[in-house]
Amino acid sequence: MSQGVIRSIKDLVIGVVFEDEPPELNELLTANNPNGTLLLVTTLKPGGWAECLNLKVDRSLSKGVTVNRTGKSIEVTVGDQTIGRMFDSLGGVIDGGPQLSGTNLKTRNIFIPPTHSTNLEVLKPEILETGIKVIDFFTPFVKGRKIGIIGGAGVGKTVLMMELIHNIAASGKGLSFFAGIGERIREGHELFETLKSRDLLKSTVMFFGQMDENPIQRSLVGLSAATAAEYFRDEEGRDILFFADNMYRYVQAKNELSTILDQIPSEGGYEPTIYSDVKTLQDRLSSNEKGSITAIETIYVPADDVSDPAVQMIQHELDNTIVLSRKIAEEGIRPSVDLINTSSSLLSPDIVGDRHYVLSVQVQALLQKRESLKGIIAIIGENELSPADRADYAKAEKLVKYFSQGMYVMEELSSVKGERFTREETLKGIEEIIV
Repeated sequence: MSQGVIRSIKDLVIGVVFEDEPPELNELLTANNPNGTLLLVTTLKPGGWAECLNLKVDRSLSKGVTVNRTGKSIEVTVGDQTIGRMFDSLGGVIDGGPQLSGTNLKTRNIFIPPTHSTNLEVLKPEILETGIKVIDFFTPFVKGRKIGIIGGAGVGKTVLMMELIHNIAASGKGLSFFAGIGERIREGHELFETLKSRDLLKSTVMFFGQMDENPIQRSLVGLSAATAAEYFRDEEGRDILFFADNMYRYVQAKNELSTILDQIPSEGGYEPTIYSDVKTLQDRLSSNEKGSITAIETIYVPADDVSDPAVQMIQHELDNTIVLSRKIAEEGIRPSVDLINTSSSLLSPDIVGDRHYVLSVQVQALLQKRESLKGIIAIIGENELSPADRADYAKAEKLVKYFSQGMYVMEELSSVKGERFTREETLKGIEEIIV
């Protein structure tokens, strides 16, 4: 393998010149310094110039230090030994347990997507019940599709995702993957302890690139987790539940890298490659004839602005959109789902059946009428409405309260016992309200 020399250092960007054979894109290089600093080739330029990223922010590098090619890229361990464990974006164990070892360890390059094409036609629509009334009714989870939980800071995105992980993992259906992208360390610790205390780690694999990590690792952790999930889907034919918290932080990390690399931002203020960045990860979370990946993603909304370009870009990739509202959260309703703006392309008779579909149309009509009557009630009072309008408004109010429920993962903090409902119980309860 050829050797290069460091010619420039600008924050996390290291310029290396190779005299003879240049490295490959996304190849790992090792610096000949005491720390053996790892560099990731991100751009190749004429004249044997390789622009690299300092993966672990090692400040001991200096100009003139030689660099060796490894012929390899970032690889993560895949297979049964990873179940119940927690890893960083480079595949290192971070749960305090022993490092993975053995001659039968399998690894995969995180930058090489599988060759199997996405084919949703091979999957019969199969509804995965979450036990959460508002989700099973308005945004049914269908195997192999993508679901987004959208909301600003502090409205309960991570709590709702933790509840989904708890409920689905407890049902024993499929293998769960969790990718923590740029979120708080506290939240990752709470999730790990919750799953551990409820004996759910045995069906979960976790990857974290948290808020204290550099943007390189935060941007890579999603690909690392997706790579590990793809192995179980392709080689073992398993159905995967892939939880990503938070997809906006993934874009944010990519945007930080773009700034470091002196790229000209797009019109919306994000990196010029925002479309390909989002598509690269989303396309990896796909299904094929061997198995499925059902993705549940949280999306942070900056300043509660749902029209933000990054939020819109991610939303285009989703089949279901669960919108969380600060106003509803302030009313004490949990989960704080905005029932009007929450939408699903999967809420059709072919998937959920005629009964569920007809009920959804009736419920949405009542909720829309409630919104239109609010302004009138604020001026003249509810008693001035016609009997029919009063009856519909009362039904809508009951529905809003009906969709609130206690969560298992919040039992210790809220002193409210967790609840779980089948889809049949949810539909029956709605029928009792609106008939």
